[in-house]
Amino acid sequence: MADKAKTTAATVIPTLRYDDAAAAVAWLCEAFGFEQHLVVPGEDGTVVHAQLVSGNGMIMLGSARASEFDDLQKPPSALGGAVSQSAYIIVDDADKHYARAVAAGAEVVMAIRDEDYGGRGYSCRDPEGHVWNFGSYDPWASA
Repeated sequence: MADKAKTTAATVIPTLRYDDAAAAVAWLCEAFGFEQHLVVPGEDGTVVHAQLVSGNGMIMLGSARASEFDDLQKPPSALGGAVSQSAYIIVDDADKHYARAVAAGAEVVMAIRDEDYGGRGYSCRDPEGHVWNFGSYDPWASA
């Protein structure tokens, strides 16, 4: 696995399900600065599969639907608003990123602050309730 990690941009790619994945793609790009790598449209405005990138990281997402995978993973609306995992994304300027996310309507759940372990960061929810963590702390640089 170590050799693969050296030649691949990201070997861990979080996946998410959204009730309205098309709206989520647009919002995630506007609010968080993700860029579309691939978006596969489905019927009736749904998204079968999307890949969004930030730096050398990627997330994959799609519209919630009846499928084998969707029996395993649900959007927060199907879980009473709960999430069981969240992503941490390294950003160059946490304050600038925070301002952009707030301007786009992100619900801040942990205000921006300096962390004891280094860096500066915050946590928020997107319009469908997924939790996102952003900060300047780079665990690769401190290793």
